Parts: sequence; C-alpha cells; structure tokens
Amino acid sequence: MDNYAVFLRGINVGGINIKMADLKAALQDYPFDKVKTLLASGNVVLQSGLKAQEVKAQFEQCLRKTFGYDAWVVVLTAARVAELVEACPYPADDKSTHSYITLASDTAMLNELFEAGAALGGVEQVRLGPEASAWLAPAGGTLDSPFSKLSAKARYKAATTTRNLRTLIKVRDAAAEL
Repeated sequence: MDNYAVFLRGINVGGINIKMADLKAALQDYPFDKVKTLLASGNVVLQSGLKAQEVKAQFEQCLRKTFGYDAWVVVLTAARVAELVEACPYPADDKSTHSYITLASDTAMLNELFEAGAALGGVEQVRLGPEASAWLAPAGGTLDSPFSKLSAKARYKAATTTRNLRTLIKVRDAAAEL
C-alpha cells in the first residue's frame, strides 16, 4: 500500500460544490483505504495498492459518477509531496507575498504554463520538478495577479491545480500520518 495525496481541481468554486463528508462517503466504494479529506478546497490523502495513474482514473471516475461534473485530479505519492515542499525556495508565511505550488498531471501543460508565465514577466517562479512549479504572488492580490489569471484559463484545468504552500505542508503532514 502506498500513501497518496489527491488534489481536486475547481471544486467549491464556480458552482461545483462538494461537501468533504459526501466525497469521503463516495470514495468508500473504490479501492482506497484510510481516506482523509483536508480543508474544503479538495485535498485528500489516502492509501491504495494501485499505482498513481490508476488512483487518478478511479478517483476521477468517482467524482464524475457521484457528483456529475468533468472532474480532474492530480495524484502524487506522499513522499513526492514532501520532496516538493522541501524543494520550494519560498517561505510558507510572509507578510508581503504568498507562496504557491502549481501541480500537474501533464508535464507538457506545466511546461507551457511555466513558459507563458516567464513571458508575462513580473512573476517569480521556479520549477520544482516535472510535475510542479512554485511561484510568488503579492499578499492580498493573488487572484488579481497576471500569473494567477493565466493559470486559471480553461486550457490548463484538466492538467493543473494550484495550492498555497501552507496547504501543501498540511497535506504532507496528514499523508505522513496514514
């Protein structure tokens, strides 16, 4: 059994509302153990004997079947989440900036997003690996930042999702406790 972190894209925003208790209940019929939801923004840690790609496929199937929407998730091993948190050069807590990590299930899409962000200018970002990049946004202006607007485009929604570094630390810690 491996420990995984599953990051849902676009729930509890834009009309797709899922209660974490309902999500946890729906996942009982799938090959997952020790399912734990974190925060209301779509973070789940679990154990499974499946490979990461199989966890992704089963999880998305559950969301589509149970909640009736085009669902996409990014699945990482708990160990990989810990490595990404450690690799992030930005602070988890800072009064002037917020640190974010964009996670991807498709390296090509992340490459494109990273290059588009560099072309925008004005955003500090760094690649953490083939499935993640970290970037900074001004405190209080995250949603208005040019990179945030870029990463929110429909083109990227099937392959990427973004979390605050503080959230990833909570996910890392919860996955380690499974």
